[in-house]
Amino acid sequence: MLGYAFCGSFCTHARALAELRNLREANFEVLPIMSETVYATDTRFGAAVDLRSEVEKLCGRPIVHTIVEAEPLGPRTPLDALIVCPCTGNTLAKIANGITDTAVCMAVKAHLRSDKPLVVALASNDALSANLKNIATLLSRKQVYFVPMRQDDPVAKPHSLVADFSRLSGTLQAALAGRQERRLFL
Repeated sequence: MLGYAFCGSFCTHARALAELRNLREANFEVLPIMSETVYATDTRFGAAVDLRSEVEKLCGRPIVHTIVEAEPLGPRTPLDALIVCPCTGNTLAKIANGITDTAVCMAVKAHLRSDKPLVVALASNDALSANLKNIATLLSRKQVYFVPMRQDDPVAKPHSLVADFSRLSGTLQAALAGRQERRLFL
């Protein structure tokens, strides 16, 4: 079974949902996970209840959305891999620094205890500034793999990086085989 965690970056949720759909069509069982913010926040990109409903229908199980629900992941509720898609710069920084104050961060901490792959699909406006050190920290960690990424708008958002969500499945397959999908930066 895979874990699939949604963080903020609400503008990328449609693409993250499309990749979740692809995984389900490929017959992966998926445990959905959401940060508390995603679980409860309506934005111009959609209502939280609509996203929750679609994800639960697609996965056929309730969403893990609290720290208490996420803590058993790993040793007690093992996953073959955990995907964070999208992963915000805020969540990336917390993962890199061992902070577990959200359901997604707790899921990552718990999952990494089992030495299974963590796949990160980054979507961050500060990836090439404040979060660059966190990318480097996680690139050097065992069992952490990044979906290849690019600058989405180098002129208007010069510090931004976003994963090529269409490469998620290939990155997952490579991670399950113990290797990082290449090229990392597109």
